[in-house]
Amino acid sequence: MHEKKLETLHDKNVVTLLLAQLRPKQWTKNLLVFAALLFSFEKINPVTIGNSIAGFLLFSFVAGCVYIINDYADREADRHHPVKRNRPMASGALNPAVALGFGSFLLLGSLIAAYFLNPLFTVLLAGYFILNVSYSLKLKHIVLIDIMVIATGFVLRAIAGGLVIHVPFTPWFLLCTMLLSLFLAIGKRRHELTLLTGDEQGNHREVLNFYSLPLLDQMTSIVTTATIISYSLFTFTSGRTIHLMWTIPFVIYGIFRYLYLIHIERKGGAPDRVLLEDKPILITVLLYVVSVIIILAVFE
Repeated sequence: MHEKKLETLHDKNVVTLLLAQLRPKQWTKNLLVFAALLFSFEKINPVTIGNSIAGFLLFSFVAGCVYIINDYADREADRHHPVKRNRPMASGALNPAVALGFGSFLLLGSLIAAYFLNPLFTVLLAGYFILNVSYSLKLKHIVLIDIMVIATGFVLRAIAGGLVIHVPFTPWFLLCTMLLSLFLAIGKRRHELTLLTGDEQGNHREVLNFYSLPLLDQMTSIVTTATIISYSLFTFTSGRTIHLMWTIPFVIYGIFRYLYLIHIERKGGAPDRVLLEDKPILITVLLYVVSVIIILAVFE
């Protein structure tokens, strides 16, 4: 099976391989850019919608550049991973020099385009890129810091959404985003720890040697509790209608469902894939978005 996948990769042209290298399936993470627009219902118009879409694409392109550097740095380690060994560079299908050259061009173009949306957005994208390159080269090897950096990336996505449509954020919103991001990052590490055994853990990701399932489970419990409490307080203190409290059950169910997938079905290594493949979570997210829109439209 693995040999067939390698043959398929080698048969693809360079453009297709470069597109795959940008990991478009993981761009669902960048949908968080639209959170600011969702909670700023009164500002929704063609301009803000267009800016949010542009911000989403530019963030996705910069994130893709990070993936290129990450896969370049990890190409040897990824060959020991049952799934990641099929990535373009790890499999040998894509020339690393071509990937790095394409990434440099895409990064420069994205930063220039971001300036016309908001100069601060350019600064944020540059900061995101530097932070994640540092993660790829060093920070991912530092226990706990690796999880914090992953979570910070999600927070920057949320801030970016506000910058492109020029709206401020409440501290509660950023706190909720950080805690939910920590929840997903911890779940990712737990999945990796259970997926790989023995020497495979250290060969694929050195930091896994410093984690244990009891530690990650305790961290998950703490972050889960804090996330639910923080979101509940956010609905009451955000300055928006108090009827946002009716969205709390969706958040609780979504978190519980994700915990079920992590502990029972052994999933959680790729939150973006879970969002698209698990129907209960996908339906919950859609109902949550629709309920927020209806509540803000009717009660504000």
